[in-house]
Amino acid sequence: MRKYTKIIVANLLCFILIVSNLTVVSAEANKTEGALAELASNAKSAVLMDSYTGQIMFEKNSHQKLPPASITKVMSILLIMEALEQQALSLTDVVTASENASAMGGSQIFLATNEQMTVEEMLRGITIASGNDATVAMAEHLAGTEAEFVKMMNQKAKELGMKNTNFMNSHGLPHESHYTTAFDIAIMSRELLRKYPQITMYTSIYSDYLRKDTDRPLWLVNTNRLVKFYEGADGLKTGYTSEAKYCLSATAKKDNLRVIAVVMGEPTSKMRSQEVSEMFNYAFSKYKSEPIIKKGEFVSELFVNKGQSNRVNIVAEDDLLLLLKKSENTSTFTKEIFVPEHINAPVKKGEPIGYIAIQNGDKEMARISLVAETDIEKASFMKMSMRSIGYWFKPSAKLLGNKAEIGETQLEENEKQQTEPSANK
Repeated sequence: MRKYTKIIVANLLCFILIVSNLTVVSAEANKTEGALAELASNAKSAVLMDSYTGQIMFEKNSHQKLPPASITKVMSILLIMEALEQQALSLTDVVTASENASAMGGSQIFLATNEQMTVEEMLRGITIASGNDATVAMAEHLAGTEAEFVKMMNQKAKELGMKNTNFMNSHGLPHESHYTTAFDIAIMSRELLRKYPQITMYTSIYSDYLRKDTDRPLWLVNTNRLVKFYEGADGLKTGYTSEAKYCLSATAKKDNLRVIAVVMGEPTSKMRSQEVSEMFNYAFSKYKSEPIIKKGEFVSELFVNKGQSNRVNIVAEDDLLLLLKKSENTSTFTKEIFVPEHINAPVKKGEPIGYIAIQNGDKEMARISLVAETDIEKASFMKMSMRSIGYWFKPSAKLLGNKAEIGETQLEENEKQQTEPSANK
């Protein structure tokens, strides 16, 4: 009788523990849902995105087409940074303001017709003061006319997968056919931050001067107050028109986690800053960005067929981070390396060789390309001949790590059979 009593008691205790645990989990889920429901309650639409992975932490009407006002300038800035990277432009180039540019209304840096500023000064005028005149001057400088620049903007939007966006100008002043969404804004903001992180050197400035040592000095004050009042905030772009109301694409970083928060249609500038701050607080309290692999980290070594050197290191092309809840860990994750058995010379530094995937059970969490660490030129006929002679006089193959050097004929035979990458765990 005692034996059965113990079993019943044990089962009852297990049941109590399970129910208690479910209650805690349910309470935590309800708490999270409640916190999410309170986010961006006054905005027409909003989205909260991890800048590295692009994962969405929160969204509200994120695909609703709305006027973006000056957030439009994120795309203009992206094209300027792209031109700088391609050396079609330099920060010291001089830009002359046309009559069209100087006549722009709204937010401006008060360019006079034919006034000249460097690209770097224009960029500060756009990123800090949201100058419509500076934006048009740069658009005309890059594309000849603003209309041609707008074509570039829409083409870039298409390339980025911004499916619900159409630009009619470079600055964001109202036009019935000029629209985008919170989700699309997050996409172009992420592209700008990921490809050109140096942009935060400008977008994080709270106040600055243009024409400081002239008779027309202009004090610039950032319309994004969060760069001064929220720790870790360093961009990105505000927007306001009577049609669009108060909009903001903002970014902040703490530890390894950088997030992008977008709100559209806020009733006041104060509410805009407050609700974005709450979105940031939610992200940083609930999530973490876990580093898995560093850019340039050694991953594998491969045999190079007919190369000056018969080995090449394979390294990670970029950093790899995972977005996780703070309660999660990576103990159940595995790395799988997908590379060919060998590669043929010549090999170029940075050439994609394979990839590494992070798995959690059957689910792939992330992947990153693996590239050659160095150039490997094709071996000369003389070197190949000497290598073959040396092979025939060796009593056994020379081990290369965990791979053996084999004759060229055998390698060529292997090549025919090994056209698909293999998985090395």
